[in-house]
Amino acid sequence: MSLVDRIPYAKFIGLQLERDDEGLICVLPFKDAIVGNARLPAVHGGVIGAFLEMTALLGLLDQGDGDRVPKPINFSTDYLRSAGPAETRGRAEIVKLGRRIANVRVLAYQDDRAKPVAAGIGNFLL
Repeated sequence: MSLVDRIPYAKFIGLQLERDDEGLICVLPFKDAIVGNARLPAVHGGVIGAFLEMTALLGLLDQGDGDRVPKPINFSTDYLRSAGPAETRGRAEIVKLGRRIANVRVLAYQDDRAKPVAAGIGNFLL
């Protein structure tokens, strides 16, 4: 079973995984179903927030050795700029990985990694 298959919502939104020298990258393909503001068009904020949380969870699953999916304790999202009609990428940074709790930061970006569209930080029960 792939990592994405372990989280039904990640599979539902079509999340894809890539790897580079730095590790796992989550990719949210653009489709009309995720547009929140058709005038811009911009990806719905709820989808961006969920994408950040899924990226954190998948980062933990990728680094972990357990079979259980971590449970979110809290997750905070900062919306930095509008996410337009393009592929959105995210990378998780595990700040602290304890025996029971993990702290993870996530950045989501589109064309330029130096210009993130959203950032998140969360604590997860392992």
